[in-house]
Amino acid sequence: MTETILPTPSHTVGPFYGYALPFPEGEQIAPKGHPDTIVLHGYVLDGHGDPVPDALLEFWQAAPDRSLAGAPGSLRRNPVTGGFLGRNGTDFTGFGRVATDADGHYALHTLQPGTAGVPYISVCVFARGLLHHLFTRAYLADGTDPLLDSVERERRATLIARPGENRAYRFDIRLQGEGETVFLEFP
Repeated sequence: MTETILPTPSHTVGPFYGYALPFPEGEQIAPKGHPDTIVLHGYVLDGHGDPVPDALLEFWQAAPDRSLAGAPGSLRRNPVTGGFLGRNGTDFTGFGRVATDADGHYALHTLQPGTAGVPYISVCVFARGLLHHLFTRAYLADGTDPLLDSVERERRATLIARPGENRAYRFDIRLQGEGETVFLEFP
């Protein structure tokens, strides 16, 4: 008798992200109404420059005081259904999860990360056609940083978010092709 082995999600092409991974207010790392809130936003684009409407992005960052602990317990559950109610509205977690909209756009509301060097937000990209997620960084300024310094000058710009008005930064993620975002490999 031959045993049938079913593929696991990492062996199949998704997306599987819309069901359980997004949660209410996943884009709201900073407490609502915080006066120092910044917005990191942009588009996820495929190799032809077309928007990817079903990508999921995860963000991690240091708190403004440089701490990395985050605020455990800031995500509340509904005691009846067990589903997520959203964040508690007061704690800074350092973690966010945002789906792109129909135009491939995302927006994250957070606080300026505290760092000893150039401030950055770590980004993990899940998208259709990717069997494994991709890691990158969104630097909020250009400057001297070991990772930035290791990237070829002509590709360095793909890691730097462009400042705009009203404390907003634009960071587009291009998955492949000309202008492809620099993605990181971890051993």
